[in-house]
Amino acid sequence: MDYKKMAQQILEYVGGKDNVTGLTHCATRLRFNLKDESKADTEAIQALSGISGVVSKGGQYQVIVGSDVPNVYLPLSQTLNLEGGQKDVPQQKNMKWHEKFFDTITGIFTPILTPLTAAGMLKAVLAILVATKLVSNTSSTYQVINFMADSTFYFLPVLLANSAAHKFGCSPMLAMMLGGILVHPNFVSMVAASKEAGEAIRVFGLPIYNASYSSSVIPIILGVWFMSLVEPVADRISPKAVKFFTRPLITILVTGIATLCVLGPVGYIIASAIGTVVTTINSFAGWLVPTLIGALLPFLVMTGTHHALTSIGINNRMTIGFDSFIYPGQLASNIAQGAAALALSMKTKNLNLKQMASANGITAVCGITEPVLFGVTMKYKTNMIAASIGGAVGGFFMGALGVKNFSGGSPGLLTLPSYIGLDYPMSNFYLACAGAAIAFVVSFGVAYVLYKDPAGEEGRK
Repeated sequence: MDYKKMAQQILEYVGGKDNVTGLTHCATRLRFNLKDESKADTEAIQALSGISGVVSKGGQYQVIVGSDVPNVYLPLSQTLNLEGGQKDVPQQKNMKWHEKFFDTITGIFTPILTPLTAAGMLKAVLAILVATKLVSNTSSTYQVINFMADSTFYFLPVLLANSAAHKFGCSPMLAMMLGGILVHPNFVSMVAASKEAGEAIRVFGLPIYNASYSSSVIPIILGVWFMSLVEPVADRISPKAVKFFTRPLITILVTGIATLCVLGPVGYIIASAIGTVVTTINSFAGWLVPTLIGALLPFLVMTGTHHALTSIGINNRMTIGFDSFIYPGQLASNIAQGAAALALSMKTKNLNLKQMASANGITAVCGITEPVLFGVTMKYKTNMIAASIGGAVGGFFMGALGVKNFSGGSPGLLTLPSYIGLDYPMSNFYLACAGAAIAFVVSFGVAYVLYKDPAGEEGRK
């Protein structure tokens, strides 16, 4: 496939370079921010070979490409010269508050899904090596692979700082510096010493909250948001002759102190509160959230708002060590969608549909559902019903038994090892496999029973 040609065609049909204010991508979608969405020719884009569909939600114009999306994104980003980011804050003025929220969350978390997936898969591989006794957890091989995976989680504030800076429209380098401040070894040591001595750390007399921010999510987002307010002021009050020096000085000094003294603690408390709520819900009705996510995830993916769930799952793992809500529910839903498509592919006599459903079904059970969602599930209500039922049953099973996810990744068969915890029994992994199998069997059975080829479709090529 000529990805460069596809990129040129997509750019032409969304209204050209001048109509694009921002561009990011996730696992399967190109996510455009457009000045005037009415200039986009949706029908022409959908007619392109390799395009599964188009969605316009939350202030974003989303083109579903599939797993080839990085190959299309590269020539697009080079043409647009957006450096993989965007400054689309002005466009948000016309959005409703909930659209702004989902657009911001998506813009911040979508770019870091790749390193999070890589880290999760490294953890999964390591868990398999230890479980099969190919590698000892005291060996240097274990230690090296472990810190390679942990680097993403430990330096998560730095990664989030970069994507948040692009989203909020401030300097990515200064934002990453702010993330580095939060995880600097000297600060970590000072916090430990302060806790032991019972005496607060102070800067210009202001107390600094004794919190550790490695692997944290909310504090750096609040800090970079504040930086986006401070930087323009620093630019405005800096004399032109020395602006090169004074603008970054004022920005990082004010933002750094405000983050350490106020915004970081607020974010830390919010994250801890979310973790507490999750633990409480888990103790009283652990089955509820995974069941709802298993049933409703396809509808969230349609609108592109499912990335808000990703942030909650990450926060859960960073604060309490595992996620028992978001990822188990997503696993059940993804497996169920793939199973429903595979059932349809076995029953239909439409050769084109059979081929598309089988290919996209396999992709879905591996963890990527957009192609099957827009190509099959949304078009055939029996598949949507089957996917929702199978996802709900699988999610209920894993939620009721407290199945825990330890390292994330795209929820599917390939990331099942992420349910292996070195400090937890292997039964957690076996239950995750059982939950996935239940979702598959239920969804496959319902889809196979309910689906019938429309009149005139039999044997169609």
